[in-house]
Amino acid sequence: MTDTDTTSTDGSAERLSPLNRIHVDAGASFTDFAGWQMPVRYSSDLAEHAAVRTAAGLFDLSHMAEILILGPEASDALDYALAGKISAIAIGQAKYSLLLSREGGIVDDLVVNRTGEDRFLVVANASNRAVVAQELLERCSPFECDVFDTSDDIALIAIQGPKAYEILSQVPGVDVAGLEDLKYYWAVVGRFDHEHELLVARTGYTGEDGFELYVAPDVAPALWEAVMDTGAGSGLVPAGLASRDTLRLEAGMPLYGHELGLSTFPAQAGLGRVVNLKKDGDFVGRAAVEEGWGAGARVLVGLRAEGKRAGRADYEVFAVAEGGESIGVITSGALSPTLGYPIAMAYVDPANASDGASLFIDVRGTRVAASVVSLPFYKRESN
Repeated sequence: MTDTDTTSTDGSAERLSPLNRIHVDAGASFTDFAGWQMPVRYSSDLAEHAAVRTAAGLFDLSHMAEILILGPEASDALDYALAGKISAIAIGQAKYSLLLSREGGIVDDLVVNRTGEDRFLVVANASNRAVVAQELLERCSPFECDVFDTSDDIALIAIQGPKAYEILSQVPGVDVAGLEDLKYYWAVVGRFDHEHELLVARTGYTGEDGFELYVAPDVAPALWEAVMDTGAGSGLVPAGLASRDTLRLEAGMPLYGHELGLSTFPAQAGLGRVVNLKKDGDFVGRAAVEEGWGAGARVLVGLRAEGKRAGRADYEVFAVAEGGESIGVITSGALSPTLGYPIAMAYVDPANASDGASLFIDVRGTRVAASVVSLPFYKRESN
């Protein structure tokens, strides 16, 4: 047991973020997430959500998994292991990709950062850390490269919002050349407090501009406090997992375990473009994807509902106001804090998936009218 572990009342190990003491002192409420005790909110979900949309929020994402692939055939190995063409991305570039099963389902969705010619950092969901690490180890074994689960050696902090650059660029001790010109889904290595390496990626999961900061766990508290102190006068607030969930929902970003899973083919989730069938050679899941997922399989859509009652995960969707059989199920839903009306993502029968289609959500026994809309629900204005 490490200094980031504690013991729950049932005797199981719980992981604590290296920022746990800061969260406790800030009055955070906690939730168990993939075996980690992580802050779900500090003040209110709505206030934290609004701060990210109007100013900035600071998130602790240290529960995420980071797996390093290193070696002369690392890019070839990842081309085989993942659905995208990883060898095509440049040094410093990041790419969203999928780890598919041999049956074509989604084992996990992840981000790959190319930090060197033969060096890649794969960022996976916390709940899938063990399976992703094992799958990558096995899939990369025929190639000349090594796979290391470096999750315990990395803390991850994300600053998200329209003022993210303004704040980060002024943080004392943060030295990142070219930060202003860093493009979306690119990353650069800098320093914090002169001696500590800092990987800064212009990525995020909120629909806003922002940066994800990878740093050693023992350095994370000082970095967090430096960012918070700098942004205090600009509206920066600490933000928990609850607001992160409503932010990503408004941005139409899928969540593993809700919109994505082993029984989901990429095209069903609107992620067919992520699978590169034009790349040379085989990759795990290719044959199954080429064969297709079967006629009549449900597809992911956005729903805008009337009134203020929001559909939630597992609520059924119908094509008629009364009677009839369920034609779909909600995977994520909430009353949108930004838009002011209920939104949801749902898997529905293809015949009911056209934009503008009129549907009904069963909200605790009452069918609420809704219509199919294009994703995302919210899109930030371009600068």
